Amino acid sequence: MLRIGLLGCGRIGQVHARSIKALDDAQVVAVADAMPDAAQALANSTGAEMRDTDSILTAADVDAVVIGTPTDTHFDLIHAAARAGKAIFCEKPIDMSVDNIRACMDVVSGAGVPFMTGFNRRFDPNFAALRARIRADDIGAVELLTITSRDPSPPPVSYIERSGGLFRDMMIHDFDMARFLMGEEFTLLHAVGSALVDPDIGAAGDVDTAAVILTSESGRICQISNSRRAAYGYDQRIEVHGQKGMLRAENQLETTVELATDAGFQRAPAQHFFLERYEAAYLAEMRAFVAAAQGGTSAAPGIEDGLFAQILADAATRSCQSGQPVALPSG
Repeated sequence: MLRIGLLGCGRIGQVHARSIKALDDAQVVAVADAMPDAAQALANSTGAEMRDTDSILTAADVDAVVIGTPTDTHFDLIHAAARAGKAIFCEKPIDMSVDNIRACMDVVSGAGVPFMTGFNRRFDPNFAALRARIRADDIGAVELLTITSRDPSPPPVSYIERSGGLFRDMMIHDFDMARFLMGEEFTLLHAVGSALVDPDIGAAGDVDTAAVILTSESGRICQISNSRRAAYGYDQRIEVHGQKGMLRAENQLETTVELATDAGFQRAPAQHFFLERYEAAYLAEMRAFVAAAQGGTSAAPGIEDGLFAQILADAATRSCQSGQPVALPSG
């Protein structure tokens, strides 16, 4: 039984707690949060103890930690957990600074502890099946990858102001998915963005509508589009075009019922938000982390994947601000 300490009891911490509760070989033994009421509520629902963060990081009865705290706390928590010999699961982004992520990589490598970055979309059954069929050569060599990700509505501006921006907060998932599906690194990036949904987002220095074109080492192309608004629900689609055909993963709808009348065909909206859409992915992700922690090996996506996604997010931010393409580092 893997004994887990959960750091951060907000929305994502609650998601991970539910996933762990569904597993037979793991349990949450301790929780911590800067807000005592949130920690107590999650302790009550999981049967765990509410403790302070330092106690969890050094506890003999904690084998692994799940870090779902604000990004600016990740660096110190990763260092402390690694030095204490704990397996580590950390939500994205690992840190807003690439140099800090590299420092985290060093301490994790030196400690030899399992580490997993929280890119849950890799574990979505549809996207995982799509990747498997790419690897099985169903469509031959990939030529064009198109990723669409649109939220039903924007978050509060107070969140935008501390999020690092759309490319680092939202599109970073799509950057990881692009690497996951393409199977090779990218060498050139060009980003554009506007504030079309909420002028307050623009006033806060961010964009809410964006597109990026990535070119891979062999010249393959990836297109990513993001929006903070989709009137029809949480829009999550991927299309992969190859030399022999195309693979496509469509939206998950609220129901599969379709009405056909003389007015045409009518279907349900897309599932409303990420909690519903990626419920199965979060469970599969945590199952993979538990298996890796018990086996003493790092699961994918690892800390290096967190670094590469952050490099792409930083480059997209620079490209959008400058209006110019950005050449990406080779290593």
